[in-house]
Amino acid sequence: MLRVLTHPVYRRLFLAQIVALTGTGLATVALGLLAYQLDPGNAGGVLGTALAVKMVAYVFVAPLAAAAVAQLPRRAVMVGADMVRLVVAASLPFVGQVWQVYALIFAMQAASATFTPTFQSVIPDILRDEDDYTSALSLSRLAYDLEAVLSPMLAAALLLVVSSTTLFFGTAIGFAGSAALVVSTVLPRRDTPVDGPPEMPFGQRARHGIVLFLKTPGLRPVLALNLVVAAAGAFVLVQTVVIARSTFGQGDATVALLLAANGAGSMGAAIALPRVLRRKTERSVMLGGAVLLTVATAMIPLALSASPPVMGLVTVAGLWILVGIGWAAVETPVGRLIRRGVPSRDLAAVFAAQFSLSHACWLVTYPVAGWLGGISLSGTALALAGVAGIATLLAAWLWQRTPVGERGKVVS
Repeated sequence: MLRVLTHPVYRRLFLAQIVALTGTGLATVALGLLAYQLDPGNAGGVLGTALAVKMVAYVFVAPLAAAAVAQLPRRAVMVGADMVRLVVAASLPFVGQVWQVYALIFAMQAASATFTPTFQSVIPDILRDEDDYTSALSLSRLAYDLEAVLSPMLAAALLLVVSSTTLFFGTAIGFAGSAALVVSTVLPRRDTPVDGPPEMPFGQRARHGIVLFLKTPGLRPVLALNLVVAAAGAFVLVQTVVIARSTFGQGDATVALLLAANGAGSMGAAIALPRVLRRKTERSVMLGGAVLLTVATAMIPLALSASPPVMGLVTVAGLWILVGIGWAAVETPVGRLIRRGVPSRDLAAVFAAQFSLSHACWLVTYPVAGWLGGISLSGTALALAGVAGIATLLAAWLWQRTPVGERGKVVS
């Protein structure tokens, strides 16, 4: 899998992703601490609203941004997005009102909704070999998992010597490093034929990626699979702290360990997937991951009622590992389907559509996991498992109606 890092252009872009994600991880920790400083009595509400603002920016800005920058050089777009994120991060330590946090978070995440789909659309043009591209997708998944695991540890170490607001300057440094690495990279030109998307009116360009996503048979199952991931993942991310602290009476270290178990499962799957996908089709891997997510979520009530409590904690950790494996198995191959299903000139628009549509699922499942969880954790897990199961069946049905090409792989 690491062979792909010998490609100089991809190596620089991957390093840009790593340093930007490190900065983002520091911002996540610092944002929670800032919310407590600004409103100690409602820190959870402030942070929850900030995360909702983040999802809204992801859902609505990505397709609009893809349309707005369709005719601009992709390197300039990514560098511009990094510079916006840098300025916002450097401004956060100086805010004194909660509304200012919301405004700056929206601006930062709008820039991320511009950067990420553009970054994703560049990689297929750089790595033409499918095995190399699959390795790149797995490395990208590993980068996100490592950010979730290592950034809080780095933040904790930095907080021993600096104030919490100083972490935002670390975020700014990360975005500056990302911009510098992108600037030093020569990217291939994208195809822009006369009848391509840049010649469309803005409104049509804004809808183009989503319309193309819906029209491409090989991508329709992804819509349902996005909901499977969001249903299972939302419960893990929202309720882990409640399970560790309230259900089992453990401390913050247990919260971190459970989340690390989820990340470890995802990382292990990401490492294995390049080899697995040489032997198995995306259909079997992704549907298998969806089934695993559904079953693991449905088994959570058994773990919560296990006795003695240590057995319950061990079972929860095991289920979180399974969720991580299923999560990576569903998400990692999506880029292969997009690359195979749409023309090169449309990659940015379709990656933006996937970015928007997948986060729309999280925008629904986050509050469901939070609100229902306050009533019953077991009932919430079963409800979200039901959603994941229905979405899995829908994805399987959509794939039955999809043309299949060589080696059983989906074509559009």
